[in-house]
Amino acid sequence: GATDAARGAAALVLTAPGLSVIDKAIDEARRIFGRITSYTIYRVALTMDIMFLVVLSSIFLNFAPLTAMMIVLMSLLDDVPIMTIAYDNPPVSEKPIRWQMPSLLGVSLVLGLFSIVESFGLLMIGIRVLLHPELQEYFGLANENQLQTVMFLQLVAGGHLLLFVTRTERWFFLPPFPATPLFFAILLTQIVAVLMCGFGVLVPSIPWTLIGWVWAYNIAWMFVLGGVRLITERVAAYATARRAKGVHIVTQSLQPYVAS
Repeated sequence: GATDAARGAAALVLTAPGLSVIDKAIDEARRIFGRITSYTIYRVALTMDIMFLVVLSSIFLNFAPLTAMMIVLMSLLDDVPIMTIAYDNPPVSEKPIRWQMPSLLGVSLVLGLFSIVESFGLLMIGIRVLLHPELQEYFGLANENQLQTVMFLQLVAGGHLLLFVTRTERWFFLPPFPATPLFFAILLTQIVAVLMCGFGVLVPSIPWTLIGWVWAYNIAWMFVLGGVRLITERVAAYATARRAKGVHIVTQSLQPYVAS
Protein backbone atom coordinates (compact mmCIF):
# COMPACT_ATOMS: atom_id res chain seq x y z
CA GLY A 1 0.00 0.00 0.00
CA ALA A 2 2.99 2.34 -0.12
CA THR A 3 3.47 5.05 -2.70
CA ASP A 4 5.54 4.41 -5.81
CA ALA A 5 8.37 6.51 -4.38
CA ALA A 6 8.41 4.46 -1.18
CA ARG A 7 8.41 1.21 -3.14
CA GLY A 8 11.29 2.43 -5.25
CA ALA A 9 13.34 3.41 -2.21
CA ALA A 10 12.54 0.29 -0.17
CA ALA A 11 14.98 -2.59 0.16
CA LEU A 12 12.09 -5.00 0.77
CA VAL A 13 8.50 -4.80 -0.49
CA LEU A 14 5.81 -6.91 1.20
CA THR A 15 3.29 -8.32 -1.25
CA ALA A 16 0.69 -9.32 1.37
CA PRO A 17 -0.77 -7.62 4.46
CA GLY A 18 0.98 -8.17 7.76
CA LEU A 19 4.48 -9.37 8.60
CA SER A 20 3.82 -13.11 8.26
CA VAL A 21 5.15 -13.00 4.72
CA ILE A 22 8.61 -12.26 6.15
CA ASP A 23 8.43 -15.32 8.39
CA LYS A 24 7.37 -17.49 5.44
CA ALA A 25 10.14 -16.05 3.27
CA ILE A 26 12.76 -16.85 5.89
CA ASP A 27 11.47 -20.42 6.29
CA GLU A 28 11.45 -20.99 2.54
CA ALA A 29 14.96 -19.55 2.21
CA ARG A 30 16.21 -21.95 4.87
CA ARG A 31 14.47 -24.86 3.12
CA ILE A 32 16.22 -23.94 -0.11
CA PHE A 33 19.50 -23.77 1.78
CA GLY A 34 18.82 -27.25 3.18
CA ARG A 35 18.06 -28.65 -0.28
CA ILE A 36 21.29 -27.21 -1.68
CA THR A 37 23.23 -28.66 1.23
CA SER A 38 21.61 -32.07 0.76
CA TYR A 39 22.40 -32.07 -2.95
CA THR A 40 26.00 -30.99 -2.40
CA ILE A 41 26.74 -33.69 0.15
CA TYR A 42 25.00 -36.34 -1.95
CA ARG A 43 26.75 -35.39 -5.18
CA VAL A 44 30.24 -35.26 -3.67
CA ALA A 45 29.82 -38.56 -1.80
CA LEU A 46 28.31 -40.45 -4.76
CA THR A 47 30.90 -39.11 -7.22
CA MET A 48 33.69 -40.24 -4.91
CA ASP A 49 32.07 -43.65 -4.58
CA ILE A 50 31.74 -44.30 -8.31
CA MET A 51 35.09 -42.78 -9.26
CA PHE A 52 37.21 -44.58 -6.68
CA LEU A 53 35.38 -47.89 -7.14
CA VAL A 54 36.11 -47.92 -10.87
CA VAL A 55 39.70 -46.69 -10.47
CA LEU A 56 40.69 -48.94 -7.55
CA SER A 57 39.14 -52.09 -8.99
CA SER A 58 40.73 -51.44 -12.39
CA ILE A 59 44.18 -50.84 -10.91
CA PHE A 60 44.36 -53.41 -8.11
CA LEU A 61 41.91 -56.09 -9.27
CA ASN A 62 42.15 -55.68 -13.06
CA PHE A 63 38.36 -55.81 -13.14
CA ALA A 64 35.87 -53.32 -14.59
CA PRO A 65 32.96 -53.19 -12.11
CA LEU A 66 30.70 -51.35 -14.59
CA THR A 67 30.22 -51.44 -18.32
CA ALA A 68 29.76 -48.28 -20.38
CA MET A 69 26.05 -49.07 -20.73
CA MET A 70 25.70 -49.42 -16.97
CA ILE A 71 27.30 -46.03 -16.38
CA VAL A 72 24.88 -44.39 -18.82
CA LEU A 73 21.87 -46.13 -17.26
CA MET A 74 23.02 -45.23 -13.77
CA SER A 75 23.33 -41.57 -14.74
CA LEU A 76 19.82 -41.55 -16.19
CA LEU A 77 18.33 -43.25 -13.14
CA ASP A 78 20.11 -40.82 -10.81
CA ASP A 79 18.75 -37.76 -12.61
CA VAL A 80 15.12 -38.43 -11.65
CA PRO A 81 15.53 -38.32 -7.84
CA ILE A 82 18.04 -35.47 -8.08
CA MET A 83 15.49 -33.26 -9.85
CA THR A 84 12.90 -33.90 -7.13
CA ILE A 85 15.24 -32.63 -4.39
CA ALA A 86 13.84 -29.20 -5.27
CA TYR A 87 10.48 -30.31 -3.80
CA ASP A 88 11.84 -31.94 -0.64
CA ASN A 89 10.86 -31.02 2.94
CA PRO A 90 14.18 -30.49 4.69
CA PRO A 91 14.25 -29.48 8.36
CA VAL A 92 14.02 -25.72 8.93
CA SER A 93 16.72 -24.31 11.17
CA GLU A 94 15.53 -22.23 14.12
CA LYS A 95 18.61 -20.02 13.91
CA PRO A 96 20.14 -18.02 11.05
CA ILE A 97 22.30 -20.22 8.84
CA ARG A 98 25.28 -19.54 6.67
CA TRP A 99 27.72 -21.51 4.56
CA GLN A 100 30.16 -23.59 6.61
CA MET A 101 32.26 -24.94 3.77
CA PRO A 102 34.83 -26.86 5.89
CA SER A 103 32.01 -28.63 7.72
CA LEU A 104 30.06 -29.28 4.50
CA LEU A 105 33.06 -30.69 2.67
CA GLY A 106 34.07 -32.67 5.73
CA VAL A 107 30.70 -34.42 5.94
CA SER A 108 30.75 -35.03 2.18
CA LEU A 109 34.23 -36.55 2.24
CA VAL A 110 33.51 -38.78 5.23
CA LEU A 111 30.29 -40.11 3.69
CA GLY A 112 32.13 -40.54 0.40
CA LEU A 113 34.89 -42.59 2.06
CA PHE A 114 32.40 -44.87 3.81
CA SER A 115 30.44 -45.23 0.56
CA ILE A 116 33.64 -46.37 -1.12
CA VAL A 117 34.14 -48.95 1.64
CA GLU A 118 30.55 -50.09 1.13
CA SER A 119 30.86 -50.56 -2.63
CA PHE A 120 34.40 -51.95 -2.62
CA GLY A 121 33.45 -54.29 0.21
CA LEU A 122 30.61 -55.77 -1.83
CA LEU A 123 32.93 -56.14 -4.82
CA MET A 124 35.45 -58.06 -2.71
CA ILE A 125 32.67 -60.28 -1.37
CA GLY A 126 31.53 -60.97 -4.93
CA ILE A 127 35.05 -61.88 -6.05
CA ARG A 128 35.40 -64.22 -3.10
CA VAL A 129 32.07 -65.86 -3.94
CA LEU A 130 33.24 -66.49 -7.51
CA LEU A 131 36.27 -68.37 -6.16
CA HIS A 132 34.16 -70.88 -4.19
CA PRO A 133 31.61 -73.05 -6.04
CA GLU A 134 29.57 -73.65 -2.88
CA LEU A 135 29.20 -69.90 -2.32
CA GLN A 136 28.31 -69.41 -5.98
CA GLU A 137 25.45 -71.87 -5.62
CA TYR A 138 24.29 -70.34 -2.33
CA PHE A 139 24.18 -66.72 -3.53
CA GLY A 140 23.36 -67.43 -7.18
CA LEU A 141 26.38 -65.57 -8.53
CA ALA A 142 27.81 -67.43 -11.52
CA ASN A 143 30.27 -65.17 -13.38
CA GLU A 144 31.91 -61.77 -13.63
CA ASN A 145 29.16 -60.39 -15.86
CA GLN A 146 26.64 -61.00 -13.11
CA LEU A 147 29.04 -59.41 -10.62
CA GLN A 148 28.96 -56.26 -12.77
CA THR A 149 25.17 -56.28 -12.54
CA VAL A 150 25.45 -56.65 -8.77
CA MET A 151 27.68 -53.59 -8.61
CA PHE A 152 25.32 -51.67 -10.88
CA LEU A 153 22.38 -52.46 -8.61
CA GLN A 154 24.38 -51.63 -5.50
CA LEU A 155 25.39 -48.21 -6.80
CA VAL A 156 21.88 -47.34 -7.96
CA ALA A 157 20.16 -48.56 -4.79
CA GLY A 158 22.86 -47.45 -2.38
CA GLY A 159 23.15 -44.07 -4.06
CA HIS A 160 19.44 -43.38 -3.81
CA LEU A 161 19.27 -44.59 -0.21
CA LEU A 162 22.13 -42.19 0.47
CA LEU A 163 19.71 -39.37 -0.39
CA PHE A 164 17.69 -40.20 2.72
CA VAL A 165 20.87 -39.86 4.80
CA THR A 166 22.08 -36.59 3.28
CA ARG A 167 18.74 -34.75 3.42
CA THR A 168 18.72 -34.36 7.21
CA GLU A 169 21.16 -34.08 10.08
CA ARG A 170 18.99 -36.45 12.15
CA TRP A 171 18.27 -40.15 11.66
CA PHE A 172 16.68 -40.65 8.24
CA PHE A 173 13.59 -42.36 9.70
CA LEU A 174 12.66 -39.32 11.83
CA PRO A 175 10.53 -36.38 10.62
CA PRO A 176 10.45 -34.30 8.56
CA PHE A 177 9.89 -37.08 6.06
CA PRO A 178 10.82 -36.85 2.36
CA ALA A 179 8.43 -35.00 0.10
CA THR A 180 6.08 -37.13 -1.99
CA PRO A 181 7.81 -36.37 -5.34
CA LEU A 182 11.22 -37.33 -3.94
CA PHE A 183 9.97 -40.53 -2.28
CA PHE A 184 8.11 -41.79 -5.34
CA ALA A 185 10.94 -40.81 -7.68
CA ILE A 186 13.32 -42.98 -5.65
CA LEU A 187 10.74 -45.78 -5.43
CA LEU A 188 10.10 -45.72 -9.19
CA THR A 189 13.78 -45.75 -10.15
CA GLN A 190 14.47 -48.61 -7.74
CA ILE A 191 11.64 -50.67 -9.24
CA VAL A 192 13.02 -50.01 -12.73
CA ALA A 193 16.56 -50.97 -11.65
CA VAL A 194 15.39 -54.18 -9.95
CA LEU A 195 13.32 -55.23 -12.97
CA MET A 196 16.24 -54.52 -15.31
CA CYS A 197 18.54 -56.70 -13.21
CA GLY A 198 15.96 -59.45 -12.69
CA PHE A 199 14.89 -59.77 -16.33
CA GLY A 200 18.24 -58.85 -17.90
CA VAL A 201 17.18 -55.66 -19.68
CA LEU A 202 20.35 -53.94 -21.01
CA VAL A 203 22.35 -55.64 -18.22
CA PRO A 204 23.14 -59.32 -17.51
CA SER A 205 20.34 -60.83 -15.43
CA ILE A 206 20.89 -62.03 -11.88
CA PRO A 207 18.69 -64.25 -9.67
CA TRP A 208 16.00 -62.59 -7.55
CA THR A 209 17.56 -64.02 -4.40
CA LEU A 210 20.82 -62.27 -5.24
CA ILE A 211 18.90 -59.02 -5.74
CA GLY A 212 17.50 -59.51 -2.24
CA TRP A 213 20.99 -60.01 -0.81
CA VAL A 214 22.19 -56.79 -2.46
CA TRP A 215 19.26 -54.87 -1.03
CA ALA A 216 19.82 -56.29 2.45
CA TYR A 217 23.47 -55.22 2.20
CA ASN A 218 22.48 -51.68 1.16
CA ILE A 219 19.88 -51.30 3.91
CA ALA A 220 22.39 -52.39 6.55
CA TRP A 221 24.89 -49.84 5.24
CA MET A 222 22.18 -47.19 5.20
CA PHE A 223 22.08 -47.35 9.01
CA VAL A 224 25.89 -47.29 9.14
CA LEU A 225 26.02 -44.17 6.96
CA GLY A 226 23.28 -42.57 9.05
CA GLY A 227 25.34 -43.09 12.20
CA VAL A 228 28.46 -41.79 10.47
CA ARG A 229 26.56 -38.66 9.41
CA LEU A 230 25.42 -37.99 12.99
CA ILE A 231 28.90 -38.46 14.45
CA THR A 232 30.53 -36.31 11.76
CA GLU A 233 27.99 -33.51 12.28
CA ARG A 234 28.60 -33.51 16.03
CA VAL A 235 32.37 -33.48 15.62
CA ALA A 236 32.10 -30.63 13.10
CA ALA A 237 29.74 -28.67 15.38
CA TYR A 238 32.10 -29.14 18.33
CA ALA A 239 35.09 -28.01 16.27
CA THR A 240 33.17 -24.95 15.04
CA ALA A 241 32.06 -24.02 18.56
CA ARG A 242 35.57 -24.50 19.92
CA ARG A 243 37.04 -22.36 17.15
CA ALA A 244 34.46 -19.62 17.78
CA LYS A 245 35.30 -19.68 21.48
CA GLY A 246 39.00 -19.42 20.68
CA VAL A 247 38.42 -16.48 18.33
CA HIS A 248 36.34 -14.75 21.02
CA ILE A 249 39.11 -15.17 23.60
CA VAL A 250 41.74 -13.82 21.23
CA THR A 251 39.70 -10.84 20.02
CA GLN A 252 38.02 -9.81 23.26
CA SER A 253 38.88 -6.43 24.70
CA LEU A 254 41.53 -6.22 27.40
CA GLN A 255 40.12 -2.98 28.80
CA PRO A 256 38.28 -4.59 31.78
CA TYR A 257 41.47 -6.34 32.90
CA VAL A 258 43.53 -3.17 32.49
CA ALA A 259 41.02 -1.16 34.50
CA SER A 260 41.04 -3.68 37.36
